[in-house]
Amino acid sequence: MPYSSKAEFVEAFRQRTKTAAVRIIKLYQSLPATAESQILGKQLLRSATSVAANYRAVCRARSSQEQYAKLCICVEEADESLFWLELLDEAGIIPQNRLADLRQEYLEIVMILEKARSTHRSNK
Repeated sequence: MPYSSKAEFVEAFRQRTKTAAVRIIKLYQSLPATAESQILGKQLLRSATSVAANYRAVCRARSSQEQYAKLCICVEEADESLFWLELLDEAGIIPQNRLADLRQEYLEIVMILEKARSTHRSNK
């Protein structure tokens, strides 16, 4: 999807991370009531909502250093979200076909955030 400006991309990506977090909330609400699924689900819920919240903070950072620090948190939390999705699949808690789109979404989010972090680092 082409964007006419950096600001347009940033806003679209901010919305994308929020939408992904909402999808995770809905996934969490549908998890079985077993102890292991609830533990993994809570970990996923925390990391996914952290991505959205911290990316929002990236957009409002007061300095370049603060922006970079928040980007680093976003990369870590997005990758962690991907990890919890993989565990839910590999543990047989949620079928792979039900998680495929979310796993792809978080893989793309990780790649975009990593690229932003890398670009930010090289522009210092």
